[in-house]
Amino acid sequence: MKYSDFRSDTVTKPTDKMRRAMAEAEVGDDVIGVDPTVQKLETLAASIMGKEAALFCPSGTMGNSIAVKTWTHELQEVIVEAKSHIFNLESTHLTFISRVTPRPLASNRGAMDPDEVERAIKIPNVHTPETTLLCVENTHNNWGGAVVPLSNFQALRRVADRHGLRLHLDGARIYNASAASGVPVLEYAKCVDSIMFCLSKGLSAPIGSMLAGPRNFIDFGRRIRKALGGGMRQVGIIAAAGLIALTEMPARLAEDHARAKTLARGIAGLPGVQLNPAEIETNIIIFGFEHPRFPVPAFVAELARRGIGVLGAPSGAGIRMVTHKDVDDADVEAAIAAFRAILAG
Repeated sequence: MKYSDFRSDTVTKPTDKMRRAMAEAEVGDDVIGVDPTVQKLETLAASIMGKEAALFCPSGTMGNSIAVKTWTHELQEVIVEAKSHIFNLESTHLTFISRVTPRPLASNRGAMDPDEVERAIKIPNVHTPETTLLCVENTHNNWGGAVVPLSNFQALRRVADRHGLRLHLDGARIYNASAASGVPVLEYAKCVDSIMFCLSKGLSAPIGSMLAGPRNFIDFGRRIRKALGGGMRQVGIIAAAGLIALTEMPARLAEDHARAKTLARGIAGLPGVQLNPAEIETNIIIFGFEHPRFPVPAFVAELARRGIGVLGAPSGAGIRMVTHKDVDDADVEAAIAAFRAILAG
């Protein structure tokens, strides 16, 4: 039985071309700055994002950790969106590594109200921390892959400038946001001081994320990466796949979005499924699930028994499915058929 894996786009396998490039990559010791393939990748990433420099990181979480640590000091405050990945799903590095206080704000599908953000900014005194950093996310994972509009980024940039805040973008899936909105990634990146984006996930590299920003920011970030254990040696073997991810994979992301919409339309309205297909913008589907015979864990297990891999949603009361290059139209149809067979019985 074929296994159709909708658990995440993190399960994507590298393409054959990536594997060949990895085997043939020119390498050197990146910690001492002599890996030519990593240097090529960092230069390309910085150019695409319109930044002075970029840093290759083992993961998006490390990239975000480095950004927060570099932009802030202890006893300061960082404004984050309440359902953001950086606040909820990155092992508390805001407090553990940077020792800053997160200030979570509600949003409309990931887009924070600029007026509310401005009201939340604090001037330090003996009782309260200084607000120095604002973190945003696009696409927004926990809002079901929602695309935060460029106009919201531009408004938040104006707020940040009025108050001397730095603005960091967790752009793990920024290429999905661009594919769905038609806005070039550069336009989003222009609004922020730093951006992290993943080479894995939809772009299908096996490992790695990029952090881009001003050169002095990246130079200090490189020191933080080393302190966190992220300095690697002949990492050009991995960076070679990242070069292909950046140059060849963004163009196919619209296929993932189309399949997510087909999947959502196919399961919406089934008993227990609480899903509005009109809200599916990219490749992530998160929906409520409440069924008298199937608690979420039991339903996830039953789908797995039928060869369909899904995950329980972070809220615990729903289900998360993600489309990517390694699921095709047949996988989508198989998932719809399994939902119907289980829930219509």
